[in-house]
Amino acid sequence: MADEQGLDLVEISAKADPPVCKILDYQKYVYQQKKKAKEMKANASKVVIKEIRFGPNTDEHDFQFKLAHARGFLQEGAKVKATIFFRGRSIMFKDQGEKQLLRFAVELEEYGRTEHMPVLEGKRMNIMIAPIKKK
Repeated sequence: MADEQGLDLVEISAKADPPVCKILDYQKYVYQQKKKAKEMKANASKVVIKEIRFGPNTDEHDFQFKLAHARGFLQEGAKVKATIFFRGRSIMFKDQGEKQLLRFAVELEEYGRTEHMPVLEGKRMNIMIAPIKKK
């Protein structure tokens, strides 16, 4: 029947009993599969990470300013990576930096959830906050 119509006999599901086959133009079928795959890839959500940096002795106004930026980023759907950068001897204030990051996470609790607790990597202390999915 496929030869009479000038089309191809394509096996759709080999594991079914009996096997499922269709009569169709195979080149067109392959093209449509590629097109669907490309469309799915384009619609996939991309993870955006925004970084906010401050020091262990950041003033209250600056802290609130950066908090407002982080709030905006989380509402847009981006992840926020808050980093405290220790310069020179300020590494002695690790506990102060950790308190500041934890306060940052608590302030943003209604907009995002903390992915991991503050981690010290060299002279930087990081915390990652992911946005809360809207229903």
